[in-house]
Amino acid sequence: MNIYTSILDYISKLPVVEAWSDVKSLLDHAEAMQPRDWQLPLISCQAMGGSEEDAIPACAAIACAQVGIILIDDLLDDDPRGAYHQLGVGQTANYAAALLSSALQAIHHSSAPPAVKLAAVQGLNQMITTIAFGQYLDAQNPTNEAGYWRVVQSKSGPFFRTALELGAFFGGTSEKNLNDIGKIGYLYGEMIQIHDDLHDCMTEPAGPDWIQGRASLPILFAQTVDHPERVHFLELSKRISDTESLHEAQSILIRCGSVSYCIHQLLSRYQTATRLLREMNLVMPDTINKLLDDLVIPVYRLLESNGMYRTEFPSLVKYLEIGE
Repeated sequence: MNIYTSILDYISKLPVVEAWSDVKSLLDHAEAMQPRDWQLPLISCQAMGGSEEDAIPACAAIACAQVGIILIDDLLDDDPRGAYHQLGVGQTANYAAALLSSALQAIHHSSAPPAVKLAAVQGLNQMITTIAFGQYLDAQNPTNEAGYWRVVQSKSGPFFRTALELGAFFGGTSEKNLNDIGKIGYLYGEMIQIHDDLHDCMTEPAGPDWIQGRASLPILFAQTVDHPERVHFLELSKRISDTESLHEAQSILIRCGSVSYCIHQLLSRYQTATRLLREMNLVMPDTINKLLDDLVIPVYRLLESNGMYRTEFPSLVKYLEIGE
């Protein structure tokens, strides 16, 4: 039985999910894509010396929470891919409430000691509340970098911090390790956001951030920082569905320093996270280390595929070639 089957099997036995086939169907649909994030509690649990069986309740909680959060996020963003187009707005909101509640139930129904369950539920509940505030901020579409980081620190950071903390709770850990794994999870969440922003703004055709005028970090930099091509970039952004305009706007992201700035932000967090990891006393540190490396190496691949890696960023060659 693989980890995803184990997670769904555990969730299916929760009272509300067992009685509500539509909620189970939403989870089945999400599981088919095998989300990497569902495995985060397993990764940190094993790093602490715990087993896969120990981690299942924490993985189940993150799975339920993530599906519920995405349902709400798509509603707020008016995402054309959102499930609410098929389910209806009211039903989608109701399903999201059930899934977020089920995340807490997944912890409650585990066989963990009461102290572990209490700490895990408190952490999960705080995450859900903080992300709700972050979703509110994100819906305002921040127009400056301070606003951007406030959203990231309310959404991405808390989710990934809690995912790794839950695994650590169920794997058995010291207070110091728990504190440090939480910091690494928070940094990892910020890295995820920067990595996704870079990927989305450099792909073709133009992604949702371009089309919907969303404030991703690379685009926000090019729109707000004073550089010679700023006005031209703003004009190109209005016709970004045109392939030539997209290519020119992407080239400006490189020339104005936007991509370089984002890479700097990514790598500075990578360095801090790996330093924290080296200071921890873990049974299996390589599982966390790989998690971090997997975000850095694709940046190199992306830049290399766009023919600008070695010419535009020669100082990063040695640093990023850790994956070769």
